[in-house]
Amino acid sequence: MMGPAWWAVLVLLAMADAVAGRFVVEKNSVQVTSPESLKGKYECAIGNFGLPQYGGTLQGWVVYPKDNRQACKEFDVSFKGHKSGARPNFVLIDRGECFFTTKAWNAQLAGAAAILVVDSKDEPLITMDNPEDTGTKHLENITIPSVLITKKLGEDLKKSAENGDMVSVLLDWRESLPHPDERVEYEFWTNSNDECGPKCDMQMDFVKSFRGTAQVLEQKGYTQFTPHYITWYCPEAFTVSKQCKSQCINHGRYCAPDPEQDFSKGYDGKDVVVQNLHQVCVFKVANDTGKPWLWWDYVHDFAIRCPMKEKKYTHECASHVIKSLGLDMDKINKCVGDPEADEENPILKAEQDAQIGHGKRGDVTILPTLVVNNRQYRG
Repeated sequence: MMGPAWWAVLVLLAMADAVAGRFVVEKNSVQVTSPESLKGKYECAIGNFGLPQYGGTLQGWVVYPKDNRQACKEFDVSFKGHKSGARPNFVLIDRGECFFTTKAWNAQLAGAAAILVVDSKDEPLITMDNPEDTGTKHLENITIPSVLITKKLGEDLKKSAENGDMVSVLLDWRESLPHPDERVEYEFWTNSNDECGPKCDMQMDFVKSFRGTAQVLEQKGYTQFTPHYITWYCPEAFTVSKQCKSQCINHGRYCAPDPEQDFSKGYDGKDVVVQNLHQVCVFKVANDTGKPWLWWDYVHDFAIRCPMKEKKYTHECASHVIKSLGLDMDKINKCVGDPEADEENPILKAEQDAQIGHGKRGDVTILPTLVVNNRQYRG
């Protein structure tokens, strides 16, 4: 007979399989402006770390180092321009042997303005992702943009650089931030859970720092903002298990991971789902009254007044915050519905539907995620 730990593993694996979806590679273009033989626009993939200059361009000279060509250790040379006003240098780096983030960090330390990682085989471009558990030492300090280019383009650039040609490249992110009308439409995929470590801290820091700006932009009609929350469903075979009952509401239809990853203590995943639902409903009711920006005040105040660590992550505390903002509590409660009911919740069903990718946008599976004019920017 399987113990509780095995049941937990099976449930989590089944949930992960249920939400596995398409991952769309974010691309921009690299334009070679010299030498003449390579002039043209080529496709490249944006790294999922560093700071891509969305909406802008960056031009520089391509440098292919004589040594340490995979950039897996610190360089003993400088790639920084020696004169003021000098065009920045982009370092051409071979893929392999170490994390992409390690390559970017070592190039940044040596003064590179960007890195162009050359794929090691002929294949469709992939997103250079940040490592999940190891190799994260310098992740938050990487500020230069990174792109992956095809093996063919990389070999051509190497050959030109080694021949002494002046290889000039323009990185162009303007097409990565579409704007079909005068108003920017964006979504913020987040979570009310405040016990998930640095990821939760990062989300709340964003809310605190961006709240005032977001509210002004919304009030002046420059933006249209919508918050969203990820939920999973529990596979039907496990809906009566202890794990599903603790992580899900509405009989396994809407679930979230246990905040402490420990089913025996603290709050449960279902508590997170309920508070996420409250936040969606706050936005809906506030939006219906013409004041969608009140969502930012609610999320900010709830995080301060109702933290898990102080055992205040409750419906009662949420109600006090809602009432302090002058929102109709009866409408909020009607929107939330009955978490114990064996039926669909239309609000959370809509959230699950919104997670599914469409067009050029892939499924939303990572928190936090920003979707700007239907393009994803994660982490």
